[in-house]
Amino acid sequence: MTNKDDKQKRLLIAMVLSFAFFIAFDYFYIQPKVAADSSKAQTSKQAKAQAKTQAPKVQTTTNAPTTTVSAPQATDVSSADIVATIETKKSKIVIDNLGRISQVVLKQSQYIDEDGKAIRLFNPDSLKPLELRFSDRTINDEAFKIAVVPSSSKVDATTSPQTLTLTQTLSKTTITKEMTFYPDGHYDITISSSNTAEFFATTGFRPDVLADMYADHGVLLKLGDDTTTLIEDEDLDTTQTYEGVKFASAFDRYYATILFNFKDSLKLSLMPDTQNNPQVFIHIKDKISLSGYMGPKEYETLKALNDSLTDAIEYGWFTFIAKPMFLILKYFFGFIGNWGWTIVLVTVMIKLVLYPLAYKGMVSMNKLKEFAPKIKEIQEKYKDDKQKSGAKMMEFYKKEGVNPMGGCFPILLQIPVFFAIYRVLLNSIELKGSPWILWIDDLAVMDPWYVLPILMGATMYIQQKITPNQIQDEMQKKLFQFLPVIFTFFFLWFPAGLTLYWFINNLFTIGQQYYINRLFAKNKIQRHEEHLSHKIKKDKK
Repeated sequence: MTNKDDKQKRLLIAMVLSFAFFIAFDYFYIQPKVAADSSKAQTSKQAKAQAKTQAPKVQTTTNAPTTTVSAPQATDVSSADIVATIETKKSKIVIDNLGRISQVVLKQSQYIDEDGKAIRLFNPDSLKPLELRFSDRTINDEAFKIAVVPSSSKVDATTSPQTLTLTQTLSKTTITKEMTFYPDGHYDITISSSNTAEFFATTGFRPDVLADMYADHGVLLKLGDDTTTLIEDEDLDTTQTYEGVKFASAFDRYYATILFNFKDSLKLSLMPDTQNNPQVFIHIKDKISLSGYMGPKEYETLKALNDSLTDAIEYGWFTFIAKPMFLILKYFFGFIGNWGWTIVLVTVMIKLVLYPLAYKGMVSMNKLKEFAPKIKEIQEKYKDDKQKSGAKMMEFYKKEGVNPMGGCFPILLQIPVFFAIYRVLLNSIELKGSPWILWIDDLAVMDPWYVLPILMGATMYIQQKITPNQIQDEMQKKLFQFLPVIFTFFFLWFPAGLTLYWFINNLFTIGQQYYINRLFAKNKIQRHEEHLSHKIKKDKK
């Protein structure tokens, strides 16, 4: 076997194993880790609460909060601690006696948890949005003991913007938060202090609804040069300070709490808690104006606030492909009105666009299969002389016009597209609560009857059977034979929308492969007939 041949086979095997590893890693490492983390969080609830609400100790610097005092341990607020409740069209916002947003309850019907209850964004033990910290230790201690006074205890912003003022009178300063809430759930806020002592406002810890490690979660910053910086949970070792920030988003898979100002850029510090999770603290001298949003990362909602806020929807490494992919899906959804059928249509469109690449790869694999006996003959003849074997193989490839790597490169070029649409279907909250047909009532969760995973596995098996390959090693053959079973098993728990994409992709690939196989067989028969005709004519002469 030549080095090039060997590389081709190893590359193909590596690609398949990469997919298998990707899924196996999720099932055997990520999901158990999530379960373990959840269990750990429950057993150490009090310790975790203290860690998240403690103001981190840092060296005195002009670039970061200098407070070393501790905030009181966070707990779920009782009705006596609630000073104001704001009703918007999309959410219910609860403010506690320290002027913090204690909880946000989503009101739209698709945002319900596994128990059928309205989703609540924040863990009661977490750092709360709009909590203030002060560089002056005396002011900080006092601020966590004296309650704010609201201008109203109930605010109805379901149809029009409404304003709420919170006033906290301390011995050295008076803090005022003037907040205007809008029906879509976002708000404007001006925070002011009657003295010039530096203080800080926070986005709070990220929503804790779905942090399953399928997708990133932590803090995302949009900087003045229009780049974004992502700091994932457990990845922040030291305090980091940023200037010229347009928005800060603390987010999980589907939800975010965001503070932004696109007119006057922000200075903020990211400070780690004891678990190295990032916490956002925005620097304030005596007054600051901000806008905020707490809720699902819906593209249209964020775009309506500011086009740049759509960057808060994070798709990972392949964002440059994934974001246009989402916009294509969204465009066709506007006509179709069903996300399931939209996925089917766009999957077919992607296959058609990539067909020239797929065609080249499939033709190359058919040629290699046809010439397999001749290739094996050359390998056997020169098995004791690798260099000569390689030279003869290259000579044969050149003569027959075959590229031994031709079957792999087209597949490699399609992998970024797969991962891009994978991230889109994984991160797009628009799919949540979206039905498809009959038994699929939510494309964002697993197929409850396992029909799609089984169909995906069956089509993968058929695709494997009709796809030519040169694999000679028995171990490798067995590995490939078991892949449909392995993938089916893993896909049992994947979101139905993603499984639907892969099933349709397989189905269309089978059609393409079947067509090319028949075309190749027809051409082979034609070449054979021409060869016989030429031989008969030669014999007659």
